[in-house]
Amino acid sequence: MQRVGFYLHGKHPVERVLPLIARAAKKQGQRMLVVADDEVLLERLDKALWEQFPEEFLAHGYADAPHAARQPVLLSRQCTAANDATLVAIADGAWRDAAEPFERALLFFDESRREATKSIWRLFDQREEVTREFYELEDGKWVKKR
Repeated sequence: MQRVGFYLHGKHPVERVLPLIARAAKKQGQRMLVVADDEVLLERLDKALWEQFPEEFLAHGYADAPHAARQPVLLSRQCTAANDATLVAIADGAWRDAAEPFERALLFFDESRREATKSIWRLFDQREEVTREFYELEDGKWVKKR
């Protein structure tokens, strides 16, 4: 992993803010894997990816569905990218070591996980090859804080 981004979405639900990143990744020609253990959260993300930007088609699907390899965005409970994604978005705030092989990992979390996320940040203290970035949502835009 070359970069890990920490995304504090505050009071906004992750399904409202993650599509902003997915849209930007698509514009850059990147494939993304979105991971969460909670099936209900994955369903909310699925719906948000369809509805948040109706004027911009953002193709996506589930990792266990037919044609998963063709999807630019995959929703999954596992950190395995059938679509050859180089970008993984961890939507439930629970770090997974399985995210390490990706070029870039994004960890989305809210205030309730702030302290737990600090310990994850420290995991990378001695990893000079990994660049850490911290973003906070302000007025509907991601602002880099660190």
